[in-house]
Amino acid sequence: MKVDVLYFAVFRERLARDTESLELPDGARVRDAVDALAARHAAIAALRGRFRVAVNQDFADDDRALADGDEVALIPPVAGGSGARHVRLLAEPLSLDRCIAAVSDAGMGGVVTFVGVVRRHSRGVVVERLEYSAYEAMAVREMTKLVEEIEAEVAGCRVAVEHRVGTLAIGDAAVAIAAAAPHRAEAFTACRAMIDRLKDRVPIWKKEVGEDGAEWVGLGP
Repeated sequence: MKVDVLYFAVFRERLARDTESLELPDGARVRDAVDALAARHAAIAALRGRFRVAVNQDFADDDRALADGDEVALIPPVAGGSGARHVRLLAEPLSLDRCIAAVSDAGMGGVVTFVGVVRRHSRGVVVERLEYSAYEAMAVREMTKLVEEIEAEVAGCRVAVEHRVGTLAIGDAAVAIAAAAPHRAEAFTACRAMIDRLKDRVPIWKKEVGEDGAEWVGLGP
């Protein structure tokens, strides 16, 4: 199928074009279109995670299915704001690269990342898998509030976060965080604050499933 891609502002300037056509396989989604465009244009790859996508004049998330003839627009941050923050709650693998792209720019001298992964042993128990569930709307809202809170507290920093829900195997990433700041000390501070406060305040729950049964962490069997 073929979709029409529209460019505005910084994209129009850097690509020296207003529009182009993009061929995609049937069943493609917004993320597939962005992947293809990022592979084609370095300017789009450099701004990955810092723009939104609209399909047929409606904002769309990465999972939105595309159809032949759709109009896909890349929407950079509007004047007067820093754009939507990168906060994701996902039932699919996380991307630390997306988080890094969302916080990086030429003014950031330090980028600190944290990835929390599922481990085999926890509190003396052998773990087979973890099951994460969340009050999804509230979890996204609270993570967004945390990002805003930390960015207000730590001078010049920017924070991005992704968290998994669903069943995770040993070695899977459960949370990915990137924090950037002009200097490394502030980047470290922001990253540490994000994971500590997330674990304390965001309504995401973890069940450990192991050889001896299952247990909600923090509650008991």
